[in-house]
Amino acid sequence: MPLSTRTVNHLADLLRRYLKVIRSRRRILLPGKIAVIVPAVLRHDQRLADLAGGNNVSESTIRRWRDELITLLAAQAHAWTAP
Repeated sequence: MPLSTRTVNHLADLLRRYLKVIRSRRRILLPGKIAVIVPAVLRHDQRLADLAGGNNVSESTIRRWRDELITLLAAQAHAWTAP
């Protein structure tokens, strides 16, 4: 799936900042890799099992990452539109 470098970097930076705020020490994959997987789930409606197996993580982990990034993007959009 073609994703711009800017998009991947934006998602990865957003995730890195969130991980720093919650003081998460590490993730099974780097934020940049997560930033590529989540749009694949959203855009192509990829089966979670396919993405999970290919990246050696569970389906629930992919689902959690998807939900986290959607929440982070929604919060960011809300912050931009708030007066």
